[in-house]
Amino acid sequence: MKTAILGPAQRAEAFARMAERELDVLVVGSGVVGAGTALDAATRGLCTGLVEARDWASGTSSRSSKLIHGGLRYLEMLDFALVREALKERGLLLQRLAPHLVKPVPFLYPLQHKGWERWYAGSGVALYDGMSVSSGHGRGLPLHRHLSHKRALQVAPCLKKDALVGALQYYDAQMDDARYVATLVRTAAAYGAHVANRARVVGFLREGERVVGARVEDVEGGTEYEIRAQQIVNATGVWTDDTQALIGERGQFHVRASKGIHLVVPKDRIHSTTGLILRTEKSVLFVIPWGRHWIIGTTDTDWDLDKAHPAASSADIDYLLGHVNEVLATPLTRDDVEGVYAGLRPLLAGESDATSKLSREHTVAHPVPGLVVVAGGKYTTYRVMAKDAVDEAVHGLDRRVAECVTEDVPLVGAEGYKALWNARARIAARTGLHVARIEHLLNRYGSLAEELLELVVADPSLGEPLAAADDYLRAEAVYACTHEGARHLDDVLTRRTRISIETFDRGTRSAREVAELMAPALGWDDAQIEKEITHYQKRVEAERESQRQPDDLTADAARLGAPDIVPL
Repeated sequence: MKTAILGPAQRAEAFARMAERELDVLVVGSGVVGAGTALDAATRGLCTGLVEARDWASGTSSRSSKLIHGGLRYLEMLDFALVREALKERGLLLQRLAPHLVKPVPFLYPLQHKGWERWYAGSGVALYDGMSVSSGHGRGLPLHRHLSHKRALQVAPCLKKDALVGALQYYDAQMDDARYVATLVRTAAAYGAHVANRARVVGFLREGERVVGARVEDVEGGTEYEIRAQQIVNATGVWTDDTQALIGERGQFHVRASKGIHLVVPKDRIHSTTGLILRTEKSVLFVIPWGRHWIIGTTDTDWDLDKAHPAASSADIDYLLGHVNEVLATPLTRDDVEGVYAGLRPLLAGESDATSKLSREHTVAHPVPGLVVVAGGKYTTYRVMAKDAVDEAVHGLDRRVAECVTEDVPLVGAEGYKALWNARARIAARTGLHVARIEHLLNRYGSLAEELLELVVADPSLGEPLAAADDYLRAEAVYACTHEGARHLDDVLTRRTRISIETFDRGTRSAREVAELMAPALGWDDAQIEKEITHYQKRVEAERESQRQPDDLTADAARLGAPDIVPL
């Protein structure tokens, strides 16, 4: 299979190709569901297009808890079908589809009551493991284990001694959500999909009742294209209702946004060899290992303000710190927080008044001929959502179409990953990079890491780490533009890397170095470099200001003080 390269030339070609002939399927929205839908359609042999108004995963799909999990708490809600489906998908991703991106992660569940709680929680975790194994894709993750009070404190010394009487430990999986979506898009493109970001749908083309295409604006160049397609899939998540409104249709369901925020703190602030899962009055709270950091989250509150830039308020941050500090021997303070991010879950409206109780099931509908809508669901089950969306679209095509094959289609970078991992010491010796750097690249790019190493061979300075974010090599900033579709500084600092949440300066100290690395690949002059840096600095300051505000309304107003680099 030819590896797709997503640079400026390929983006221009994608617009031209989509405009010159009718597509079978046009997917609108490139979160994980939209990207997965494009891959599903392309691997069935359909002529497929994918357009995204901003950047890949710029909405919900870059702001999650970064977990691939079955949803242990859904067992308590007796939602066995959802858990079984998610556990199967977790196994597929770990073993077959993306072993380079999806990794096992342990969690400790502290027990606070003797006797009954160990039996009750232990039964649930045992069922969780059993359902995983019975799915046929449960290999590779250790089974849960029961820990005494003493052993639990050895595993997680950060916990207060009186915060638990014992514990359970079980495993789930995690990934870098934005990197996963970028890899999905590249995989879809490798199978023939035409993909373009910064491509906004401004209207739909109609012939009678039927939707026959979309008017798509190249937000960067200003050109508007008419892209015709036999079927369009609306996969715009929390923007589903807004997209539906462009055809004047209310749709068969509504999507409600629930805000979840996360904090990022350095690894040394919490002394533990395992992640934590804690009960709250409304849901659960995770403390998740994340490289040299921890991610703490999440909240679950209704949100009806700006969807593009949901803001974390001071109250949100206090909520998370308060709950995690209930069990930590050494409490966290605001000064420990490196990064904060907020995202919106797309929940199907009308199922419950409390957003934390809204179902994570997904729905597919065909509200008018030519238009399919997919919404709801959860990150882990994106592939199933994509399959259902394409199955529905196929009903509107006047020919026989192959069944879904994505269960057997690894993402780019998966093939050869394990062999390269085994050879990582030899690769390090050959390239002169430390073996830890090679491991970092393999776990972010899989076998595509060889493409980055070629950049380093051509220009050895790209093998140096970024001065103010030394987890990342300079080559990664260049590669993001030449191969992964990054168009702006924000794309690289926030999604291709996670510098914006992994450094106390939120990426401002890296802005100039990264912008100057991006400039040759994107044809920027000095004025554009300065514009990108200024915009990023204003964005960070607006986010910091929003996080000082007492509530959602004032936080939203503060965050909107920084305009987008490209107005939408």
